[in-house]
Amino acid sequence: MSPEEFRRQGHAAIDWIADYWASLDDLPVRAQVAPGDVRRQLPASAPEAGEPFDAVLADLDRVVVPGLTHWQHPRFFAYFPANSSPAAILGDLLSSGIGAQGMIWATSPAVTEVEQVVLDWFAEALGLPEDFRSDGPGGGVIQDTASTATFTALLAALHRASGGEVRRHGLGDAGWRVYGSTQAHSSLVKAAIMAGLGEDAVRAIGVDPLTQAMDLDALRAAIEADVELGLTPVLVHLAAGSTSTGAMDDVVGAGRIAREHGAWVHVDAAWAGVAAVCPEHRAHLAGVESADSFVTNPHKWLLTTFDCSTFWVRDRAALTGALSILPEYLRNAASESGEVVDYRDWHPQLGRRFRAIKLWAVLRTYGLEGLRAHIRSGVELAAHVADLVAADDRFEMVTEPSLSLVVFRLTAGDEQTLAAMEEVNASGEAYLSHTTVEGRAAIRLAVGSWRTTEADVDRTWRALQEAAAAQD
Repeated sequence: MSPEEFRRQGHAAIDWIADYWASLDDLPVRAQVAPGDVRRQLPASAPEAGEPFDAVLADLDRVVVPGLTHWQHPRFFAYFPANSSPAAILGDLLSSGIGAQGMIWATSPAVTEVEQVVLDWFAEALGLPEDFRSDGPGGGVIQDTASTATFTALLAALHRASGGEVRRHGLGDAGWRVYGSTQAHSSLVKAAIMAGLGEDAVRAIGVDPLTQAMDLDALRAAIEADVELGLTPVLVHLAAGSTSTGAMDDVVGAGRIAREHGAWVHVDAAWAGVAAVCPEHRAHLAGVESADSFVTNPHKWLLTTFDCSTFWVRDRAALTGALSILPEYLRNAASESGEVVDYRDWHPQLGRRFRAIKLWAVLRTYGLEGLRAHIRSGVELAAHVADLVAADDRFEMVTEPSLSLVVFRLTAGDEQTLAAMEEVNASGEAYLSHTTVEGRAAIRLAVGSWRTTEADVDRTWRALQEAAAAQD
């Protein structure tokens, strides 16, 4: 593809994306295909001769779009949002065009230093402590997802707790234990599995029935019982906005208990952390200044194309001590000078792409004012949903709204709740997801798209009301 052909096809690709966005309102939110439908439309083998790029774009419309669930649809309310935005897409395109490999500072200094500056900007915007800045003892790095960040935090915690023995000799017989609430993300258990601790090393701590936040008395009791048995608490995972209900663990209280026993405190604010760009939405991060690590995902609710998970540590020594390996082929004067950061030591993988450029683009083009307006809009629309629930006696709230997440159900029961949700989803009118709270089914409605309006919320609510009427 010549430069001129690339230019022409690049314009066509951008036009396709713009047309796709423009068409979303008229498309069913959830994919309307059966298993194997997409695969059957594709040839069994790759073409021997090259095809024009126009053919790829044509097959997007013919094959791909009908098999998509449209995460950028204004009535996508399932799970949590996976925001994209024009600025982020252009930033990602630039990253792909540059094609730099930023594994160490020397392989592309700008990749490292832009990331450091952008994460310092973002830490300041969120009100995070000075220790998390790149000129302090800690610093930040962009991971792919919060799951990787949790795994990375656990590796750093094991290194610190063992004085480096885990790195040198393996887990040994210390009986390491990890703690998280019953509402903690499943990535906590996966991190324990990958670290070689196993599922049984994770203690699931009960929660308050009303708030779904971790029960601190239960946490203390579990840790003390383990210590009495000769086991070693290594990490306490705290949710600042759980996936199921948006529950906010008490970071101050739980952190105090963890530190009494030398355990690493990891705050998982994957979805809700970005709300802290608004000073009035920072209460759930109280106590983060004493956490050992913190993660939040701009790729969920802050207009930054997947993948972009921002992870900070208060003391980088434990992190790099756990993960730094320097083969001869990576040795260079800059690394050996100690004056630069090599991000290969900050996560499990060696290779890394220029993720920071899309967050940089978002921060600069929207500005903090624009980002605050986006977050506030989501919170206001969730409050509107809560008002709609309160005004219809067929529905009831399950928990208090958590920022832009509303959890509710039909009073008629679990079967009716799930049936109404599935009717809306199957129609393509909107897409919602569910959870269980205290053993009962509930519908989750998570606002977050930059394209969602009150009219989209109202249209979804009418569809839910019609589905509820069908259950009477």
